[in-house]
Amino acid sequence: MKRLLCLAIAAPLLLAACSKNSTDASGVQIFKYASGIHQEGQITYKEHPPVGGPHNPRWQQCGIYTQPLYDQYAVHSMEHGAVWITYKPGTSAADIAKLTAAVQGRSYILMSPYENQPAPIMASAWNAQLTLKSADDPALKDFLAKYEQGESAPERGAACDGPYATTTTQ
Repeated sequence: MKRLLCLAIAAPLLLAACSKNSTDASGVQIFKYASGIHQEGQITYKEHPPVGGPHNPRWQQCGIYTQPLYDQYAVHSMEHGAVWITYKPGTSAADIAKLTAAVQGRSYILMSPYENQPAPIMASAWNAQLTLKSADDPALKDFLAKYEQGESAPERGAACDGPYATTTTQ
């Protein structure tokens, strides 16, 4: 009985510690979410945009979108090694064009607007997130080089095409 009580008290603390983040020397926030947890329905995430955790069994088809995406599908794509570039609605057409040029030709990219994110432009991968100062920020190139199909992706190499290409407005 005593062991069960200790486990009941320790489990929430361990779960909180598992997702606690830190920041590396390049300014990338590092997280520790476990992979492979599939869940149907809408999922609430701590980070906006999310960087890992439970996700829908279907993944978002990689590509450039002009409408917001559902978090739970994008998280699954990040588990497969995708980087998700997000920008606040209202970002200038010139900045969106710069971001598009930066990701053009890459196959494991999601790009979309994202409401309620804490910065104008953000780059997210499984267990990693970078806040960008502008669309010209050279840190984006380094983030893409390290995290697109990077070692932090638990299922890198898994498909990023289909089965889900719907946005929140469809």
